[in-house]
Amino acid sequence: MAKVLVVYATRTSSTRDIADLVAEGIRFSGNEAVIVEVKDIKSEANFEGYDGYVFGSPTYHGEMLQSMKTMLFLAEKANLEGKVGGAFGAHGWSTEAQDRIYNTMKEVFKMDMAKGPLLLKSASLGGGVQMAQDYGKEIGSKLSP
Repeated sequence: MAKVLVVYATRTSSTRDIADLVAEGIRFSGNEAVIVEVKDIKSEANFEGYDGYVFGSPTYHGEMLQSMKTMLFLAEKANLEGKVGGAFGAHGWSTEAQDRIYNTMKEVFKMDMAKGPLLLKSASLGGGVQMAQDYGKEIGSKLSP
């Protein structure tokens, strides 16, 4: 069984709700998922012991939250190259945060990314529950031998 770290930043709990559903999907695929709020990531050592990583932040004024930016600098030191990854987050009218997180993981960290970032306005709108769980299952399937 693989172990996945799901780290989220949130302002209103919408991104936390999506993180919970992505983690459910990972668990549905037979893997373990650990959910951590970004403020609890203090050093690159917090990334040790995981086979996959999923990072999420809402887009706020065209940006990811500063706490997620700071965490990405720590993650860069953790040597995640080749690890399975995914990105997600809640958004209003734009998706810059999710796109930037995804592209950082893919291009800078050189991770084996799930197909595109998960883009949801809310977990409770337009099939969001199923979409978030399916994204988690996709990540889980990339971890299966």
